[in-house]
Amino acid sequence: VQLQACGGGLVQARESLRLSCAASGRIYSSAVIAWFRQAPGKEREFVALTRWSRDSTLYADSAKGRFTISRDRAENTVNLQMNSLKVEDTAVYYCARGSQFSSQVSDYNYWGQGTLVTVSS
Repeated sequence: VQLQACGGGLVQARESLRLSCAASGRIYSSAVIAWFRQAPGKEREFVALTRWSRDSTLYADSAKGRFTISRDRAENTVNLQMNSLKVEDTAVYYCARGSQFSSQVSDYNYWGQGTLVTVSS
């Protein structure tokens, strides 16, 4: 499985952005798709995840109430709708596939290339 993340860009604070993660190849029903982000000089951190086979999600505290993760099984994509963006949301956003319902980077073995989100004040 290859993952391709897109949708990043430059926005102002309080605006919205929608990221998409397109998967090539079959995604097994047991898979978990997650979004992580990495700001300059910081560790990669968890943002949100969803099970592929059912509507079960998990969010980082920083994302709760502002971000929504959704999956489109027909299109083989997982989207991240980001509203009320803040300057501190600036980072490269990565999608990843794993098999554990986990927020740990080490539990994901397939990664997309990342898409840059820049939020200006």
